[in-house]
Amino acid sequence: MDAIPYEGLAGLARQKYAKSRAVNAENPTGEKGRGGMAASSLGPSRKGSPCLRDLQPGQTVTLADLDGPGIISHIWMTVDAQTSNADVYVLRDLVLRMYWDGELEPSVECPLGDFFCCGFARECRVISMPIVVLPTRGFNSYFPMPFRKRAFVTLENQHNNPIPAFFYQMDYSLYDELPQDTAYFHAQWRRQSVTNLQEDYIILDNVAGKGHYVGTYLALTTLGRYWWGEGEMKFYIDGDQDYPTICGTGTEDYFGGAWSFARQKDGKTQEQTYLSPFLGYPYYSAHDDMVHNPYHNDDCLPMRGFYRWHIPDPVCFDENLKVTLQQIGVNYQGMFERQDDLASTAYWYQSEPHRTFLPFPKKQDRWPR
Repeated sequence: MDAIPYEGLAGLARQKYAKSRAVNAENPTGEKGRGGMAASSLGPSRKGSPCLRDLQPGQTVTLADLDGPGIISHIWMTVDAQTSNADVYVLRDLVLRMYWDGELEPSVECPLGDFFCCGFARECRVISMPIVVLPTRGFNSYFPMPFRKRAFVTLENQHNNPIPAFFYQMDYSLYDELPQDTAYFHAQWRRQSVTNLQEDYIILDNVAGKGHYVGTYLALTTLGRYWWGEGEMKFYIDGDQDYPTICGTGTEDYFGGAWSFARQKDGKTQEQTYLSPFLGYPYYSAHDDMVHNPYHNDDCLPMRGFYRWHIPDPVCFDENLKVTLQQIGVNYQGMFERQDDLASTAYWYQSEPHRTFLPFPKKQDRWPR
């Protein structure tokens, strides 16, 4: 090939050997010269169909059905703002799925909010390299998502109520061919509402093939007192059994922080949230207020959201991979085993076929406490 699709800023000045396309509600097939055709009260081609309307409970809609070879390079989505207590779980009730090259099992299966690092069905600002969420509820992904024959993307409404409006656009490029070693994008969501004592929480397991792990989103609800972040992140690579090849030093360390994210203010210790290209702590429920989250109240257990992108430091595997996280805390008596509520999204690339995911949790099992 004359041009490698993954060039970044350094290759911006080079000529591109691709065909640029996009799908949205007005042009769901991405067909050339057929964007913005729908008419509105303002006349022909005046924003006549900017969104999908009235998604009914139980309905699955197709967001993209594309012929390859190609690469989805940017996804933007948003959904009507939550207006009542009945709608508070909508970001966990909408399920995003992606299928590559005619596979029957999804390579991506995740609640809409968690895919974009907004756990607990709560929106928050995220400013990172692959995921950006901007006020209010503007969800963006820049993960490259290659496909050789077909890309099929769906959204399922498992909410109790209809979704009045869902807006989206998926930008992609078509190529004559993709490099032989191009891997496929995957993302999987899991949750354990009460972890087991002395048993590591599983973020990802049953992965077989050659690939590389590129990111973690963690939505943690602490169920007990004292500091929670001493558990180590572990990567079991290519047949590791009792002990992993990579083992970190603590949960806040894995997400790039240190010393409990703490600062002293007015004589009290406070946790600090932060955003950066590869590491972030975008959400802490104790920082909520009635303007940004009218459904928060002081009876909520503490909720925290974190992301870590392994873009400059992917975790590579040739045969298989397992990723886990310990639940260990510390108090004035020392370290102790904890039980907390953990949900996570794992992001990775691998050769196909991939192994079937675990059954996706029912919506009530996805709802935050």
